[in-house]
Amino acid sequence: MENFVEIFMVSPLVLVTLFFIALVAGFIDSLAGGGGLLTIPALMAAGMSPAQALATNKLQACGGSISASFYFVRRKVVNLADQKLNILMTFIGSTSGALLVQHVQSEILRQILPLLVIGIGLYFLLMPKLGENDRQRRLHGLPFALVAGGCVGFYDGFFGPAAGSFYALAFVTLAGFNLAKSTAHAKVLNATSNIGGLLLFMLGGKVIWATGFVMMAGQFLGARMGSRLVLSKGQSLIRPMIVVVSAVMSAKLLYDSHGAEILQWLGIN
Repeated sequence: MENFVEIFMVSPLVLVTLFFIALVAGFIDSLAGGGGLLTIPALMAAGMSPAQALATNKLQACGGSISASFYFVRRKVVNLADQKLNILMTFIGSTSGALLVQHVQSEILRQILPLLVIGIGLYFLLMPKLGENDRQRRLHGLPFALVAGGCVGFYDGFFGPAAGSFYALAFVTLAGFNLAKSTAHAKVLNATSNIGGLLLFMLGGKVIWATGFVMMAGQFLGARMGSRLVLSKGQSLIRPMIVVVSAVMSAKLLYDSHGAEILQWLGIN
């Protein structure tokens, strides 16, 4: 096993910048997911290796998802007692995914993920009534927990981008929740999968604790601000945010995987 702590030093200015990036990411995450689009590149730009950036991102992401979860539980939008099975399956899935990703290549998932994220954005864009009101539930109990918790949790531990959107989509389409209620419940499962993934990264000794805790504070504040808007603005704010974040995330993922080909096709050297 590698060392539990790795040393990484940044200047105070960089640390302050990372704090505010995390604050914005926490705000976006609480509404539509996708905050990792900001935080992971920022951590790598600060000089972290990809492994350190992914591990530290899990730590700071816990701040946002836990903050939002506490807010929704305290406002009685989410009843934790009703989510016990979903939380358990999410934790099992996320730890399994985080364990597996250390031993296999995730290139296939990297190639198909932009299509999945584009699909989410189009789904919410082309179905304006989706999530407007509660609907009849399609899955209950263990089957729902396995799909929404286990499968999405596994994906979050294994790869991660857009996991919050996948959780919310599961609650809208399978549990029949309205969009604001789905977003609130998605945060609880997102917090669970973040914690599960973080535990596995801790064992690898790649977490940069000092930087991660500073960003966690930013995430906590940003998520609290965004969570209030979820309940006050609801669908009118969440739907366009999901569509926009899905489009931006898809573009970035496509560029990361096929940037050279895209530039060549556009005639840009």
